[in-house]
Amino acid sequence: MSDQSVADGRNVKIEMSGGEAIAEMFKLHEVGPMFGMAGFQLLPFYDAVRELGMQHTLINDERSGAFMADAWARVTGRPGVCDATLGPGATNLLTSLTESLNAGIPMIAMIGDTNREHAWKNMTQETRQVEMLRPAVKEVIRIEVGTRIPEHIRYAYTIATSGRPGPVLLDVPEDICHGVFEFDADDIFADPTTTHAPSRRTRPARDDLERAITLLADAERPVILAGGGIHISGAQDELTAFAEEQSIPVGHTLSGKGSIACIHDLSIGLFGRYSRTANDVLETADTIFVVGCKLGEIATKRYTVPRSGIPIIHLDIMAEEIGRWARTDVALCGDARESLRDLREALSDGADKRRAKRASFITEVSAGKTKWRAEVEERLTSDEVPVNMARMVHELNNVLPKDAILVADGGFAAHWTGLIYDTKQAGRGYIPDRGMASIGYGVSGGIGAQLAAPDRPVFTLTGDGGLNMTLGDLETAARLNVPVTVLVVNNAASGYIKALQHAMFGGRYQSADLSELNYANIAENLGCRGIRVEHPDQLASAFRTALKSRDKPNVIDIVVTRDAGKMLPGVDNRTAPIKKGDRIA
Repeated sequence: MSDQSVADGRNVKIEMSGGEAIAEMFKLHEVGPMFGMAGFQLLPFYDAVRELGMQHTLINDERSGAFMADAWARVTGRPGVCDATLGPGATNLLTSLTESLNAGIPMIAMIGDTNREHAWKNMTQETRQVEMLRPAVKEVIRIEVGTRIPEHIRYAYTIATSGRPGPVLLDVPEDICHGVFEFDADDIFADPTTTHAPSRRTRPARDDLERAITLLADAERPVILAGGGIHISGAQDELTAFAEEQSIPVGHTLSGKGSIACIHDLSIGLFGRYSRTANDVLETADTIFVVGCKLGEIATKRYTVPRSGIPIIHLDIMAEEIGRWARTDVALCGDARESLRDLREALSDGADKRRAKRASFITEVSAGKTKWRAEVEERLTSDEVPVNMARMVHELNNVLPKDAILVADGGFAAHWTGLIYDTKQAGRGYIPDRGMASIGYGVSGGIGAQLAAPDRPVFTLTGDGGLNMTLGDLETAARLNVPVTVLVVNNAASGYIKALQHAMFGGRYQSADLSELNYANIAENLGCRGIRVEHPDQLASAFRTALKSRDKPNVIDIVVTRDAGKMLPGVDNRTAPIKKGDRIA
């Protein structure tokens, strides 16, 4: 591989294999840890990664590798990178890439493909992989001309980080990766503005902003509903300042937790399917300001929250998400951070009077939060054996420091923590995989987050069913020696399904039970530290031990309630009854 500098002048030629050129371009884009499993098609890339001293991790399943890259990207804001071999390696990426696409996470997934000279002659593992993966990504880039590799990699980063971020599929035929090409030295460069999302920021139209300003200025009981777009934009500080200056309560989705610190006086927590007090506050709101939120099924309690008749201002980077099902009075298409800055400036005059006007509203909101806490105190401090889930999350609130990151797998892990876990500062301190809500994100997401933030404590919550799907991730964590702490909600069941069957069919269960396993012992055999918790009084001690023990991964196996009637996080007793025909995700 040539080390000739691009600064040597014009018309300098550099000879490299396609795999070397891809690796060089990734390095110029300051790529982080990459995750994948090699096949013959991509071997020159792997060799170049070794030569260049880049960080690449062998994973045990391609889905997990993409989840690791996804979580790394959420914490850093930079595109995560994963790779997979032809055929089964590529098709294993489908679920993970759809998660990243739906959640707006910048990713680049590279897959090997057949030698074009022999394509469609029954090459080994050949399948229509690009067609299968196309709906799961923001864009597909297939490299057909080796000398265009630098251009294609730059474009991949541009797509991944601009607008609403998302995954890009880079399809690399075998003969492109193994072939040797001459590149113009002047073409071997990166655009530094595209190495972090969002790389391109836009603002709403002036007239639309004026209409929003008028509505917000006149409102006496306004509420902000924040989604994951706040984190994508990096708008947490702007949102917090705006809410404080205007005295506006803030509710959040699962993905939007941390848009404002959960312990902030203006935070009203999760809204929609599960709610502390947010749904009650929304009932009496006179203006709703939706920011970076798609208003999907869970966030809206199957499209019943907020109630009709309340004026809605909707700010989103994706114009097509505005007014998808709810009547929208003012549509603001633009970046959340920049738009909130404009609104703060425009509404600064008169802010003192508006805060005074809304003082009784804020007092009412505060009283509702105090009432909720009193109602659920018994469950938060429950001494039940096996452990009550509410007690487990309550102990996390008590023990985890403000800079901790909590990753939540699909199902119970996200629902319970989304409702009860409190972030202590604004920022991406809570990571649920809500793009697809796939079970199996927990351990791999925890690994990716810990690699992205090596100096911060990372706890990740998964169920025994989720861990069973990706048990090999514990070997990966031990091999990488990442000090992530894995909390296993051990209910010997596919708990969410069992709880739904209990609610809908009165205790008639089918295909919902798992074996009783000791995951602490299993973890020890896989090179991790295993801790078993069977009584709620052991929770805090186990969490503190994990915080202090950062020499290897920790796995805390928590034996939680087997009572299916207590599994759903209906802590506030305000969720609508579950009945036949309902679908709850």
